[in-house]
Amino acid sequence: MHVWFSVTPIGTASGSVSREVARAVEAARATGARCETGPSGTVVEGTWDECMVALRAAGEAVLERAPRVSFTAKFDMRTDQPTQTAADKMTSLRRALEERDLT
Repeated sequence: MHVWFSVTPIGTASGSVSREVARAVEAARATGARCETGPSGTVVEGTWDECMVALRAAGEAVLERAPRVSFTAKFDMRTDQPTQTAADKMTSLRRALEERDLT
């Protein structure tokens, strides 16, 4: 399972929320779940329970510094390729892009 998520701390009285977001990412990683963070969010890989533990930890870490946190999440669950990783998906995408290269 892959879960992409993004947190938005609310009520920090600051124009920047990078410190709260960093706390969320650190908390998700500390659960032991595989996490990959990009400019717009973090992808967590694992079982349903592992992913939910990571998301809960992320939210609780933000709530230590902000009175409210909003989540946006996208869940990807598969039964036909249950061991496919995010790295596998990126390799497949790179191959498809190379095949389309007309130069």
